[in-house]
Amino acid sequence: MMKNRGIRRRQVGTVVSDKMDKTAIVMVERLVKHRFYHKYIRKRSKFAAHDEKNACQVGDRVSIIESKPMSRTKKWRVTKIITKAA
Repeated sequence: MMKNRGIRRRQVGTVVSDKMDKTAIVMVERLVKHRFYHKYIRKRSKFAAHDEKNACQVGDRVSIIESKPMSRTKKWRVTKIITKAA
């Protein structure tokens, strides 16, 4: 019988740092509508994601998935590289 791990969140973002070993910092942007002015605001979040093969480079567009904590800040894993940096 398989265990249910719940719904894992998925995000798509851009790698902004790859200086750490087996870790990539991924910035995810989203649009949020302002409550009063009804204008769309761009919000950014940075996530530390586990990159087992050190395959990510700065500028890559990657898909990340939520996983069990691997360190104090690392709670995401890189699942695939969507597009490589130029």
